[in-house]
Amino acid sequence: MKPRPLLLACLAALLAAPPAGAAAPAVRQMVVFRDGDAVTRTVKAKQVMVKVGRRRCAAGEGTALAALVRSGVGPLRLVDYGSCSARPRDGAGLFVRAIGGDRNRGQNGWVYKVGRRGATAGAADPSGPFGRGRLKGGQRVTWFYCRLRDGGCQRTLELEASTEPGAVAVMVRGYDDEGNGVPVAGATVSAGAVSGVTAADGAVRLALPAGSHRLVAAKDGLVRSFAEGITVP
Repeated sequence: MKPRPLLLACLAALLAAPPAGAAAPAVRQMVVFRDGDAVTRTVKAKQVMVKVGRRRCAAGEGTALAALVRSGVGPLRLVDYGSCSARPRDGAGLFVRAIGGDRNRGQNGWVYKVGRRGATAGAADPSGPFGRGRLKGGQRVTWFYCRLRDGGCQRTLELEASTEPGAVAVMVRGYDDEGNGVPVAGATVSAGAVSGVTAADGAVRLALPAGSHRLVAAKDGLVRSFAEGITVP
């Protein structure tokens, strides 16, 4: 006998649900606004109720929307393309329409990545960002305003650094929606007042005094990187 669709849906909801008594995952979240400003926080993705029109709907634990709401990054405007309710399993159709003063326009608007890849499911989908489970503690979530070109969003930057006495060598790559990376030339890597621009191979070397520093990579038209902490010997 073939499983019935309702039974399959119930099984999927049970598999997606967090274990009883498990703590909400703490994720590192960065929201990058249209003007390039960014807000980065570590936040627990605990279930939360959100307002959608005249209704109050649940963004389930371990979802990107729960983390976004909990971070208090700014006023949010949501739209529901499904039938959201007080039950987290009904939140798959929730969609972020605006964060602060940045509103979706046409095909351009807010999207999120987990790690290097663009999510394939809604931010409150109980099946998780890729349909294989909810967020896990320590993951990085990047919200940014996508400017759609040639079927994809602009690349998100990531930097890798290796230190040596009095200096740091940095490699900057840009990742597309599928998580494919390429070296990025012309990105500015900053460590406080010290900065440098990457060459054609995506590399740059900065002279820095001994101690702790935070590095950020940025380039016009791309999404800036998370800040990375380093210690120069």
